[in-house]
Amino acid sequence: MINNNNLLEILSQFFSETKIGEIMTSPAIVVTPKTSIKQVKNIMKVKKISGLPVVKKGLMLEGIISIEDIIKVLENGSLNDPVEKWMTVNVKSFYEDNTLSDFMNVSQEYKFGRYPVINNENKVIGIITKYDVISWLFEKLGTIYIHDDRRKKILDYEEYTSKLTGEILDNKKISFEFNIDYTDISKIGIGATKLKSFLKKIRINEKLVRKISIATYEAEANVIIHSESYGKIFCWDFEDSIRLLIKDYGKGIENVEMAMQEGFSTATEEVRSQGFGAGMGLPNMKRFSDKMTIISEVGKGVIIEMIFYK
Repeated sequence: MINNNNLLEILSQFFSETKIGEIMTSPAIVVTPKTSIKQVKNIMKVKKISGLPVVKKGLMLEGIISIEDIIKVLENGSLNDPVEKWMTVNVKSFYEDNTLSDFMNVSQEYKFGRYPVINNENKVIGIITKYDVISWLFEKLGTIYIHDDRRKKILDYEEYTSKLTGEILDNKKISFEFNIDYTDISKIGIGATKLKSFLKKIRINEKLVRKISIATYEAEANVIIHSESYGKIFCWDFEDSIRLLIKDYGKGIENVEMAMQEGFSTATEEVRSQGFGAGMGLPNMKRFSDKMTIISEVGKGVIIEMIFYK
């Protein structure tokens, strides 16, 4: 079975010479040695991060303070203590010209959660984590197809962990839900139309609504034309994005890579005669979404996850 680390290693091989400067999060949120631990704790909570580079004047790297250090303070110190008292000073960092291959080698050896990135003047200009690398790879590749036996587990669970962000897509927080009826081809587009109306009501940008509607229409059509099973459309309204999950319980996709090719279709002549089955469904979903993942197993259905950034 391929685990997450192995998957990351396999994908990163294709981009091994990519510069860290292209992948890092920049600018980095930083603190000074005199910043109080209490302030650091609040920054981490608000920004939802687990570590901060510590810099002196001129953004020169002094150390790093992490959630692990905060825990030590709570056990043995005071939240009013300055960062310099608790920070880690022997910091492993990268230059922006270091490569993804360099990052993979170092992160396997040291196992740190985050690494400051500096320029040739030794100024902190960003930070890089494995999450940054995974996000960058997903964006670069556009579509990830999960090949290993995790597919069965994913398809069998109602609560879904996003393969794009690692977040739990909580069923209790669904903003919009629609049941797809595969028995009537004339019903293609009803779900997309209802979702479009919902998004307009919550004042989503018109151009974004159009992109989401097109991608949803294509996904809905695929369920009705190809799955031979009922399906569902789920939508979550997050602060920074709209997340879609289209799930069916049908025959699955035998070859996702082939299905992603423009013009490839397994639609019947009857379906084609009604103007569907041109083989542009999955390519259009990829084109109009910012990130997309397909998970499928023959006989177990299909899950398509899409993210549209606001």
